[in-house]
Amino acid sequence: MELAQRLSAIPPYPFMELRRKIGDARKKGVDVISLGVGDPVESTPEGVIRELARQAEDQANHPYPPDEEKGMLLFREAVAAWYRRRYGVTLDPETEALGLIGSKEGVHHFVLARVNPGDVVLMTDPGYPAYRASILIGGGEPVSVPILPENGYLPKLEDISASVASKAVAMFLNYPNNPTGAVATRAFFADLVAFAREYDVAICHDGAYSEMLFDGTERLSFLNAPGAMDVGIELNSLSKPYNMTGWRIGMAVGNRALIAGLSKVKENTDSGIFAPIQHAAIWALEHEDAHIARMLEIYAKRRTLVVDTLRSLGWKYDPPKGTFYLWIPTPEGMSSLDFATLLFEQASVVVAAGTAYGQYGEGFVRIALTVPDARLEEAMDRIRKVLS
Repeated sequence: MELAQRLSAIPPYPFMELRRKIGDARKKGVDVISLGVGDPVESTPEGVIRELARQAEDQANHPYPPDEEKGMLLFREAVAAWYRRRYGVTLDPETEALGLIGSKEGVHHFVLARVNPGDVVLMTDPGYPAYRASILIGGGEPVSVPILPENGYLPKLEDISASVASKAVAMFLNYPNNPTGAVATRAFFADLVAFAREYDVAICHDGAYSEMLFDGTERLSFLNAPGAMDVGIELNSLSKPYNMTGWRIGMAVGNRALIAGLSKVKENTDSGIFAPIQHAAIWALEHEDAHIARMLEIYAKRRTLVVDTLRSLGWKYDPPKGTFYLWIPTPEGMSSLDFATLLFEQASVVVAAGTAYGQYGEGFVRIALTVPDARLEEAMDRIRKVLS
């Protein structure tokens, strides 16, 4: 049976390919250590699990959830309170916050709410592959904006030609950045707002790693920038800060018109987030700040282990300040795919080739710190043996 033509333009999702590769090797008895996917191995906080169980026993939570297309008002109020406490950002939970079935859903709905067929949408390269796929599914034209190490992996907005910028209707950005780990500054966000105003570009800032920061780096929301609410939205998620990747709950916050657009897409697409999950998310937002701090201590220790290993092997490498990823240059003369293949075939260690995130990812691989300490130590021992 012939499928829709739009699917032919979408490249295979790299993480699905990684999982297939790992599965095939494990079926053959190979002890594979995967550092390729950012899925925290530590449990969701116990208080969150208890709240889910308590709310799931209440039959009143079994029908369609209240305010199904927006998320429960109680959840949106908790989101607004969390943004006020963590970032100093004021939101109206009625009109400037929306519950999502994970922030990835928000990426897709943003395109459907803003982009018409043929519209240009800017996205950073390297960048999260789901941005490109959603743009293509929505009929838009993705245009890559390079983010390079010499610029701190921030796009040089002044290098985007006026002819391209004037055609663009939207832009995807993500800081702290996946895959590079780079962080944005207040000055950059201010410049981004000015750029968006000048060209009428709707900004979709993906803040899924906003809590994953090291070395005293300032925690920022795009909405901290004056005027940001006029030009865009921010996506966020409970997946990374609260180890809730499988729970599929996040939020979109910001510009009222865009939030209303996403809400209209949602009301015609799904029937909301299971109410007990929303109640559990409220518990996380209100009670689990200490969990974030504990996880950052764990990631900092693992980060040090990997950096020390690389330096012992001759890398001159300074780790990024954000996310639980390390964006590592490949050995001289080796492509991203060659280096990833070497580690897989000779060390049974999986890393993500930089080219999975765009052409400007060439020459890098991404390592995720979301494995148990002992497995990460084993992976570093294997890598050290292969590269020594």
